[in-house]
Amino acid sequence: MDFFSELWHSRSREFGVRVVLFSLTPNSRLRTVKIETLAPLKRMEDWFGSEYYWLLYSHRDCEEAKLFIDNLIAFLAISPGSKILDCGCGRGRHSIYLNEKGFEVTGFDISEKNIIVAKKDKKENLYFHVHDMRTIFRANYYDAAVNLFTSFGYFENDSENNKVFKSIAGALKKNGWFVLDFMNAEKERGGLIPSEKLRIDGIDFEVKRCSENNFIRKEISVSVQGKKYSFSERVKTYTRTVLENFFTQNKMEVIHLFGDYQLSKFNEASSGRLILVGRKI
Repeated sequence: MDFFSELWHSRSREFGVRVVLFSLTPNSRLRTVKIETLAPLKRMEDWFGSEYYWLLYSHRDCEEAKLFIDNLIAFLAISPGSKILDCGCGRGRHSIYLNEKGFEVTGFDISEKNIIVAKKDKKENLYFHVHDMRTIFRANYYDAAVNLFTSFGYFENDSENNKVFKSIAGALKKNGWFVLDFMNAEKERGGLIPSEKLRIDGIDFEVKRCSENNFIRKEISVSVQGKKYSFSERVKTYTRTVLENFFTQNKMEVIHLFGDYQLSKFNEASSGRLILVGRKI
């Protein structure tokens, strides 16, 4: 790779394009440049693997998460020893808890930094991997799969987000469960806080939010020790109907629909969550 190709390649990671081919004729005229859109994986990996991400969301209630998992296990009657796939596992706190409940658990995440942290908790029948959730991990192997706390809807195109469903369906055994815990987009849009400033452990955060082009977007500015860092986050505002269609397209049937972690009935106007529980046909 020559200097100019290297320059283009390095800047492509910042601006969201990738130079696939860059060549010059013998008289140094440009002969071929092929540029394609780069999926936002690098940006997501940088943010989700950042210490600032975990600090900003440190308020999330671990006990509530455990209660949700306990409720699901009891409601779905998942047997001890069952194999569970945790898609978008972050640093593994839910995978670890599921493993403690007696399951064989595989967690994967796009962020290598997150998986390094998760692997520090070494236990029997608990496995962590760096993996893109759009590609199947292990075919027809798992009794259940979970995607928790809005770890879905990051990609621009529906076809890319649908690949997540396809890969999860492919990983499940017949009659295997898939639990998708997503935001209630209608309520989220209505209660959006446009801007807020937070100070957490001596670090200043400014978070700006907006709803545009079928996404809820966040721009996060971090100030620490005189330095400033910027990150972005976005989630597609999928409705119940669209998500149910994703299940159907991938040969899964939505059996249950809940609106909170106590497994209450879903109400589009008032529910805090949109939790869909489907089964592979």
